[in-house]
Amino acid sequence: MKRREFLKTGLVAGGSLGLCAGAAPRRATDVITLGPDKVRLTRLAQGTGTKGYNKSSNQTRQLGLAGLADLLRFGYDNGITFWDSADGYGSHPHLKEALKSVPREKVAILTKTRARTAEEMRADLDRFRQEIGADYLDIVLLHAVSQAGWPEQRKGAMEALAEAREKGTIRTHGVSCHSLEALKTIVKTPWVRVCLVRINPAGVLMDADAKTVAPILREMKANGKGVIGMKILGEGQLRDRVDEMLRFALSLDAVDCFTIGAESRAELSDLIKRIPAASQAA
Repeated sequence: MKRREFLKTGLVAGGSLGLCAGAAPRRATDVITLGPDKVRLTRLAQGTGTKGYNKSSNQTRQLGLAGLADLLRFGYDNGITFWDSADGYGSHPHLKEALKSVPREKVAILTKTRARTAEEMRADLDRFRQEIGADYLDIVLLHAVSQAGWPEQRKGAMEALAEAREKGTIRTHGVSCHSLEALKTIVKTPWVRVCLVRINPAGVLMDADAKTVAPILREMKANGKGVIGMKILGEGQLRDRVDEMLRFALSLDAVDCFTIGAESRAELSDLIKRIPAASQAA
């Protein structure tokens, strides 16, 4: 994508590039407050679920317990305080291992559940906290909602999460979205306080093209919801276009922060270094 084409896409999709000439660069380590519950976390989250399925992911398969825990600690030591996990990735024990040397209150932990009923959700929350070794969870999302009627299908789980937020077991709740129909439902669902959404300009693993998705994200943001971007690098398929993808993600006013699943110290360090320049390159 040429610079002129990128600018056009960014302006149409994002409403504005969101970065004025001379503005300070945006950094991976910038601390933001997400959503109505104002969860403090960094602009970049360390993802642990690249090609995550059947309780495993690239990170857990390739790095193992000690290796992924070391990568999480490395990120923390370099200013990244947002960890993105899920039951389906099998990465909870790796977070627990990392927390042996990282203060729990210094990191924001996001996880995801497939629970549908209140009973399943309460059981998941108890199990998740045990697996992670934490008294509370910062963000819990219904994982991979894909149908327009998901609020009715998962009503019990939603009620249990709202109850947990009131009790302080979790700090906020929402959904991770995997279809355009589900995305549209999120906009009009007050229960959703945070949404994890797929966004990149290449159309890789997206719910629809960026020009279609971005206005929906702006509406979410206008409704007070926190928006976390995912699939920024298309689950690794866009690693040869990192700067272009980062520029696009950073140009979107409606995206508060984003998660990328680095698989090594070198890759994470590279992302941290690239983000400030990418935020100003557009």
